[in-house]
Amino acid sequence: MQFFHQTSSCFLQTLVKKYRVFSPMPRFQELPINFGRAIFATSYLSAEREDPKVHEPGSSTWYSRKRDENKRKERTRKEGFLPQAYNMFAAGAAKKRSVISGEEEQPVISSKKEVHFPPPEKPLSLEEWEELKGKYDGYQIFEVFMLLQMIDYNRPIDVAKSLLAAVAKRDGDIHYNILLQYLHLCVSQQQTKEIYDMFDIMRKKFKTLEKSASTLLIKGLSDSPHWRDALTVLQQIKKQKVMTPTSRNYRDCIKAAIMNQEINLAWKLFHELLAEGLTPTMDTLQLFFDTGKSVQNDRWTNELIYILRYLRDNQIYPGEDLVHSIKQWFESIPGEKWQGNITTIKKSGQCLSCNQTLESLQLTPEEYNILKEKIMKDVIEGADTFRKTTPEELEQFRKFVDRHSPFDIVIDGLNVAKTSVRFNSSEILLEVVNCLAQQNLRLLVLGRKHMLSGTSQWKKKNMAAMSRKATFFFTENESEDDPFLIYAALHSGRHCKFITRDLLRDHKACVSDSLIQHLFFKWQRSHQMVLSVYVPKEIVRFEPVMTYDTIVQTTGDSWHIPYDERLEERTSYEVPTKWLCLRKK
Repeated sequence: MQFFHQTSSCFLQTLVKKYRVFSPMPRFQELPINFGRAIFATSYLSAEREDPKVHEPGSSTWYSRKRDENKRKERTRKEGFLPQAYNMFAAGAAKKRSVISGEEEQPVISSKKEVHFPPPEKPLSLEEWEELKGKYDGYQIFEVFMLLQMIDYNRPIDVAKSLLAAVAKRDGDIHYNILLQYLHLCVSQQQTKEIYDMFDIMRKKFKTLEKSASTLLIKGLSDSPHWRDALTVLQQIKKQKVMTPTSRNYRDCIKAAIMNQEINLAWKLFHELLAEGLTPTMDTLQLFFDTGKSVQNDRWTNELIYILRYLRDNQIYPGEDLVHSIKQWFESIPGEKWQGNITTIKKSGQCLSCNQTLESLQLTPEEYNILKEKIMKDVIEGADTFRKTTPEELEQFRKFVDRHSPFDIVIDGLNVAKTSVRFNSSEILLEVVNCLAQQNLRLLVLGRKHMLSGTSQWKKKNMAAMSRKATFFFTENESEDDPFLIYAALHSGRHCKFITRDLLRDHKACVSDSLIQHLFFKWQRSHQMVLSVYVPKEIVRFEPVMTYDTIVQTTGDSWHIPYDERLEERTSYEVPTKWLCLRKK
């Protein structure tokens, strides 16, 4: 047993020598000035002139008004259609909607019973390991399971060594997966000598290493005096055609270079990472900004500004830790007197901290034409569309749009009508059409042929009333509405907005080009209207359409950086609501 208590780095070398180890969206008309205010903020019904005493707390009128308001809120709450005081693209909106609707995902409870069996605290002999192995009937590779348990329980390395010695003595070799988990344990405990010993063994025994082993070696070696060997492993990965380095591989090497004051090498590796088409991890970028506080030179400053422009160009949002490092770096620049504040942005696009107006979300004419051409080709004419409609129906719709456009608003009729299952579908749609028609807007309502059936949900008198105020196009019942919605809105021009609760993610995904995806998302956020509050005969209200772009931006004397909060859940189609405002004093 004394052998198993040794901590010499020669341990595995001895085993290898003694035993065999094997591997294995032109205006038709200008929109009225009060367009946004009337549609997005207030009820479409005309308000009577109010008595000033209405708002005087304690008056009988005030009590009556409050009582009616409370009743309406309670009715609205029971009907399941609560006001949404947030934009559908704002971070956390999906989470809030799921909570309101009662559709919040519940944690999945696994029926499989987890095994919690603490591994030995001291080294064991072969016989003792074999006896313990008998208690784990059903586990194909007992040794791999046991090493994983040792990692979880952070057992001394000597315990793992005794297990490897027992395997080698029993089988005459040590399986690759067992060595891999032993390496995992060594890296998790920063056992430098053992990590290097494993590196020496593996490069001699195996011509190539798979990704798990390479990643572990890079991580382990980069934190040791042998950190340059991590670069060797990284280069070996690059030479293999079946495997590519990861952002974490580069992170570990960059960290090692910076810690060893090899600044030029660190930046070389960073640009190599970008050239490989990889996205740097947040802690990699944070490392550069943290180091920049003590490295005051033009090269470093230019490189950090390059990172900020990279975040802008690729619509990447830094995390909260990184944004605080960016703030501290700016404030540390000698003689420039930068001041950073965490802030939010008004709906108008004005920064609450410095009052500066952010970049507009509206596409330029050039960007709009690029998007329109690409979307028409990839989404409207794409093969996926023809699985849900026919070329004949699409051609019929194109001729229809050419005759009747441009429109001011395109409405996904079925989507809007089904906003609430508690109310009549045709009545909901009729009230929305009436609301918008009062603004003298040209409306196109997209529907399906079953809406003409005259059922209880689709009353003929309601459909007739709508047809006098809007243009209708009815597709086959099996057809997909969204391609028609996108086509009509884009064809009508940059002013045209559209109404649907659909996030159009499938159609965005049909576009492979990242620039076009970004343009599509900008167009969507600046043109999509969503019915957020509906009370029959009382209120029709829409979420405000975004006006400013959510990207890193600068004027030279100021920077505005949107970032992800640690405690805020944000889906891929949502954008942050918190910003870092930086400006020179």
